[in-house]
Amino acid sequence: MTTVALMGTLDTKGDEFSWLRDRLTGDGIDVVLIDVGSFSDSPLADVTSDQVIAAAGADAAQLRARRDRGEMMGVMGRGAAAVVADLASSGRIHGFLSIGGSGGSSVAAPAMQAVPVGFPKLLVSTMASGDVQPYVGESDVAIMYSVVDVAGINSISTMVLGNACAAITGMARAYEARPAAPEQDHNPPVGVTMFGLTTPAADEARRTLTDLGYEVLVFHATGAGGRAMEKLVDSDLLAGVCDLTTTELADDLVGGVLTAGPHRMEAAGARGLPQVVSVGALDMVNFGPRETVPPKFDDRNLYVHNPTVTLMRTSPEEMVELGRRIARKLRDAAGPAQLFLPLRGVSGIDVDGQPFRDAEADEALFAALREGLSGSHVGLNELDLAVNDPGFGRAMAEALHRQITNR
Repeated sequence: MTTVALMGTLDTKGDEFSWLRDRLTGDGIDVVLIDVGSFSDSPLADVTSDQVIAAAGADAAQLRARRDRGEMMGVMGRGAAAVVADLASSGRIHGFLSIGGSGGSSVAAPAMQAVPVGFPKLLVSTMASGDVQPYVGESDVAIMYSVVDVAGINSISTMVLGNACAAITGMARAYEARPAAPEQDHNPPVGVTMFGLTTPAADEARRTLTDLGYEVLVFHATGAGGRAMEKLVDSDLLAGVCDLTTTELADDLVGGVLTAGPHRMEAAGARGLPQVVSVGALDMVNFGPRETVPPKFDDRNLYVHNPTVTLMRTSPEEMVELGRRIARKLRDAAGPAQLFLPLRGVSGIDVDGQPFRDAEADEALFAALREGLSGSHVGLNELDLAVNDPGFGRAMAEALHRQITNR
């Protein structure tokens, strides 16, 4: 029977969740009610708050004795994520609904992001009219503004929460009806990363992979794009990765605005997914308008890409560290991996006559990569081309195809 996980703080919102549960069961939906109330012992719960805390590896009595709200919210979030991910992966639930204010939404967020892309998930929140990135992350979380606070059942909340129940009911039933192993009605999907200054190479890789029979998903390496690709890898929705543009790593190292976080370029390796990687646009760190660049960088090579984007050339020392980080991530990969180096320039403005051409810095990167990958299982391909020269993107695409098909 179609089952929905319903999660919230039953110590403060027991009436609201009792109403939601009755509404769902009245529509023929089974409910698993998960209690994330800090001090709750509600008899309504199918999964108690103690069990949620235990799922995070914490001791409920000790945690509550400290009465640290921030710590409690963090533990509850981790425990809720573990509980919901287990319910979803085991097929015991077909949808996930949570409602809450700022605290409840912060607990729901990691749980929403813990289930795969494609699994129905809906958050009704008082925070949904502002910046929702912390709640949505890189997942396909549906988010609904509660309009009024989640404080009692009234004429407005019955409309909003009733719509939420109808929405999750429809999504969960559709999800349950999908075949467990659906027939392949599209070509195998692969991911390609691109940037404005690596577009020719990414386009060539995309065309080549399309001609080879793949569905190509292109991710703009703006922080969110890299994280989105990693999320799809974690959700087992990609057959391989052509990570041509790894510029987000430079922003993470130096403090630019387009970082994808320290774990960028790790998901494919952890999953054993075929991957080909390059160093596209590692010559640059991204900032906003020129006046937003931190004063400590005033003496650096800065390039105003457009009125809202200022680029800073990475130094030889920064390139060495980037090489070490990439080599470490590739060495740790559980699956096939190859690295492609464009010896004549790593972006459209890192070529002869362009403002970021710095052969010394590039060579520092290449040398660190050669040293870091020496003796490893990672294939190293050095091409006497710039990244956007004809043939570079094609070479990466063809190598990924060989990895995927074991040819």
